[in-house]
Amino acid sequence: MINYSIYIASKPGTKKADYNTVGTMAYGTAQMNEKLSFDQFCRHIADHNSPFSKGTIQGILTDAVACLKEQLLAGNRVVLGDLGTFSVELSTKPAKTTDDFNANNIEAVNVNWLPGKTFRNLRDEATFQLVPSRKAQDDAIEVIRNEDTIQGLE
Repeated sequence: MINYSIYIASKPGTKKADYNTVGTMAYGTAQMNEKLSFDQFCRHIADHNSPFSKGTIQGILTDAVACLKEQLLAGNRVVLGDLGTFSVELSTKPAKTTDDFNANNIEAVNVNWLPGKTFRNLRDEATFQLVPSRKAQDDAIEVIRNEDTIQGLE
C-alpha cells in the first residue's frame, strides 16, 4: 500500500500551499511508511526462502555496489536485467569555447538509472491510501500535546 497526501502548488514539486493563487492545482506526493536500512533489506531478502544467509546477501550486494561503481568510473554502462541500466552523466559548467573546456569544468559525475521492465511503472500493481500531509500530522500532534494546556484554560 502506498500512502499519499495532496498538496496545492502552481507547478509540480514546488509544494507552495497557496490556495488563492490563480493557476494552482492539486498534486499528490508519496508518504513513505518506513526507511529500511541495508541490514533490514538484506534480512528481508533472506527471509523470502533464500538459501543464503543475511550475511551472504549483504556481502554479495556490497561487492555488487563496489563493482558497479568501478564499471561506471571506467566509463561503462551496466545492464542489470529487470533492475535496469546504470550509466553516468556529467554536470558541467560552461566554457566560452571548446578550447577553454577541460576536466576542471566537470562539477559532478551523477549516476543515472533507467529502470528495467519490472520497475518502469508500478502503477498497475500499486494500491493507494490517502493520508494527511506531514504538516497536517505535525499540526495534529501539536494540538494533542497542547490539549492539557487548552483544557486547563477552560
